[in-house]
Amino acid sequence: MSEDLNKSEKLEKKEDEYIKPMVAPVRQISMGAPIRWLKLGWSDFKRVKRLSLTYGIVMMLISMLVTYVSYSAGSIVLSIAMVAGFFFIGPAIAIGLYSMSRQLENGVTPQFLRCLKEGKKNMSDELVLSFVFLIIFLIWARSASMVHILFPSLSGMQLMDWVKFLGAGSAVGAVFAALVFTFGAFSIPMLMDRKVDAITAILTSINAVLRNKKVMIVWGMIIVALILVGIATFFIGFAVLLPIVGHATWHAYREVVDADAWELGPGLGRDEAEEE
Repeated sequence: MSEDLNKSEKLEKKEDEYIKPMVAPVRQISMGAPIRWLKLGWSDFKRVKRLSLTYGIVMMLISMLVTYVSYSAGSIVLSIAMVAGFFFIGPAIAIGLYSMSRQLENGVTPQFLRCLKEGKKNMSDELVLSFVFLIIFLIWARSASMVHILFPSLSGMQLMDWVKFLGAGSAVGAVFAALVFTFGAFSIPMLMDRKVDAITAILTSINAVLRNKKVMIVWGMIIVALILVGIATFFIGFAVLLPIVGHATWHAYREVVDADAWELGPGLGRDEAEEE
């Protein structure tokens, strides 16, 4: 009798998994949402200042190191490309910040080891998504080198030549950055939060961005502006700005995406309690 019950429960679970949609429902939001997300991100930053600041400082030091190495190689184009990499890999490297905000939201004290555990449990899908971002970045880097071919002698360029060079590079980069933003705005937070596959997370992110185009354009411009401020301060600003953006992105996901049809992912102290 118990075996029959177990079989029926398994069948019900399979049926539930089968009827899940390919895309999670999304909500339409107001134009004031990005400012609200930043305020919530700042609030989370203050609540876990030590962890967030440590995360930001590590990102700041990595940025400085990468830029120094590329600049030492004697290539200005490589330096610009590596700095611009933050626009492409930002959603993936902020996964620890999403985890902190998730724990705070659920009344759990954020811990570094717990963040690592949450990230590891859905590692395969996260790697798929990170690989997609990496491919887009590599294609963009190749495109940037093609732009460089049009301006072979950077040392002899005048002011207007630099304006044209940076304008052309920015236009090309904006196309690829828009792709990454559309794919990653909500997908990685969703992978962190729910037991969902990478394809569903990506499609949900695309749908959410397209359903809220004006708001997401504003949000994207805010993120770009904050990253530029960080670069203008020789990456020192990254120590605070990147964690705030990461925390804010979590709140953006929670407000826009309705992922209740999927089970909660690991973490939140539940798996630790089960192990005990």
